[in-house]
Amino acid sequence: MTTLTRETTAQLPQVSEPRNPGMDLDLDWVRAVQANTSAIERRAATLPGRRSVKKDWQAAWLCRAISCIDLTTLSGDDTADRVRRLCAKARQPVRADLLDALGMDGLTVGAVCVYHDMVATAVDALQGTNIPVAAVSTGFPAGLSPFHLRVAEIGESVKAGAKEIDIVISRRLVLGGDWQALYDEMRTFRDACGDAHVKAILATGELGTLRNVARASLVCMMAGADFIKTSTGKESVNATLPVSLVMIRAIRDYWQRTGYRVGYKPAGGISKAKDALVYLSLMKDELGDRWLQPDMFRFGASSLLGDIERQLEHHATGAYSAGHRHAAG
Repeated sequence: MTTLTRETTAQLPQVSEPRNPGMDLDLDWVRAVQANTSAIERRAATLPGRRSVKKDWQAAWLCRAISCIDLTTLSGDDTADRVRRLCAKARQPVRADLLDALGMDGLTVGAVCVYHDMVATAVDALQGTNIPVAAVSTGFPAGLSPFHLRVAEIGESVKAGAKEIDIVISRRLVLGGDWQALYDEMRTFRDACGDAHVKAILATGELGTLRNVARASLVCMMAGADFIKTSTGKESVNATLPVSLVMIRAIRDYWQRTGYRVGYKPAGGISKAKDALVYLSLMKDELGDRWLQPDMFRFGASSLLGDIERQLEHHATGAYSAGHRHAAG
């Protein structure tokens, strides 16, 4: 396996990639999709032991993971000061002395993700950087507000400066097998986003089966999703390896048939550096190096960065530090 090095892990200029324009809904393709749950679960169970990276290589992979984090705060008690602190952390996610020891310059996270009400604050705090602001939208997390309000919410966040919109699909459409309605909903959301990229949150823990996950993934990509994302982080079950395997293979099938690459974002429940390494190795195995860049892969996380920073300090100094030395802001 080709390893990531310190040089390849820094945020490099992105390859110009045509945006997924979507396609007409192909119900024959959707209905032909199946999922062998037992085989998927067996394969997923082997993933943590399939790849092992140590020392400098592990530090490089962890730096790559940082560059792919959507640093997130989605709490009812969010304040402007909290968001500004989060944006400061996004600008410099690792302490300067550790970056010097690692030989890593210019490392930032992939994006900052907030509710609509905090978009303008985040945009202002990130001025002068290339870090985009992502806004959760469409009645996040349940997606049950009136449809015209969900569409209007997207427009308001784009107007406020959000470059990425994380929308939630209507789970009932998947559970009822109403693929045309799901396609139409997703297409409307995509159109409302304009130039802002759209991440379709499937809320996979509420879709019932892996087959539903696979079919919903495909329909959202047909409707023009730039990313497909596992979860809101608010469900009882969020990102898992079996679900990730299903969604990643749907991305691969779509790419092979259409020539368009769609990104992937696991969200919720990924809080340890070792888990991030597993997801990175899964992306590399299934989709290749192109999907190891932040325009194709993101972690939706709020606490992952702290554990990665602790691991990097251990690599640089030989000692683990207390969590409070790596505050979120």
